[in-house]
Amino acid sequence: MEKAVKIILSILLFTCLADMPYGYYEFVRFACLLGFSLLAYNSYKIENNNLVIVYISLALLFQPFIKIALGRFIWNIVDVIVAAGLILSLIIKNNSHDN
Repeated sequence: MEKAVKIILSILLFTCLADMPYGYYEFVRFACLLGFSLLAYNSYKIENNNLVIVYISLALLFQPFIKIALGRFIWNIVDVIVAAGLILSLIIKNNSHDN
C-alpha cells in the first residue's frame, strides 16, 4: 500500500505542473495531507523516526486549511522535488530488497 500511495502522490504532484483548474490543486492538497499522514503512520509503526518527521512536515506543508503562499513557480519546484523524492525512495527500497 505504501508503494501505491507514493506512486499516486508522485503522479498528482507532477500533474500540478500542467495548467489545471484551481479545484485540482485543492484536491492535491487534501490527497497529500492524507497520503503523507499515512506514510508517517507507517514509518512510525516501523520506528523510522526520521521519515516520520519528513512525512509530517510534508503533510503540514501541503495541508489545505492554512495555505502557504509560495507562488506558482516555487510550488512547481516543491512539487517536482517531492515527487522525485517519492520515486527515488521507491527505487532505493527496491534496490535494497534485491541485494
